[in-house]
Amino acid sequence: MKDTRQKLIDFIAAEAVFHGEFVLTSGKTATYYVDLRRVSLDHRVAPLIGQVMLDLIKDIPDVSAVGGLTMGADPVAAAVLHQGAASGASYDAFVVRKEPKDHGRGRQVEGPDLAGKRVIVLEDTSTTGGSPLAAIEALLKVGAIIAGVAVVVDRNTGAREIIEAAGYPYYAAISLEDLGLN
Repeated sequence: MKDTRQKLIDFIAAEAVFHGEFVLTSGKTATYYVDLRRVSLDHRVAPLIGQVMLDLIKDIPDVSAVGGLTMGADPVAAAVLHQGAASGASYDAFVVRKEPKDHGRGRQVEGPDLAGKRVIVLEDTSTTGGSPLAAIEALLKVGAIIAGVAVVVDRNTGAREIIEAAGYPYYAAISLEDLGLN
């Protein structure tokens, strides 16, 4: 039986990689597009994502919560929360809005109180590192301590270098090479 990570790679390669001409967040064009929401919201794949990401972050000490900028990070955070709870881990999840709410409590970071807590910023696929950095900016405002950035698929387009240059550890579960896209 294939291991969990290989099963996840197989699902992503088969159902979330599209070929053609696509404009990326960076404004550059690519001949393929990895649309992880095609699989991160699938009942067969979400548990695999949760387990693979748990394996990726398990050795990072004292992490209280995981999450990131809505929308790409949301299903990944939910998968980690659920798989973690099922295996005895106690990661909470959070969501970072692109802008603070203009009503109610006006929050930009939703979920548990993160002041003084170590968190992992998640992303489904990374291109420029902009989404994790935007999430980090909002998290720092609420007093969270950033333990690192963890992505499901690293597009190898500079996000790692940008995140690390900003001073944060970067972890990636799956590379383009794993998907046969190098």
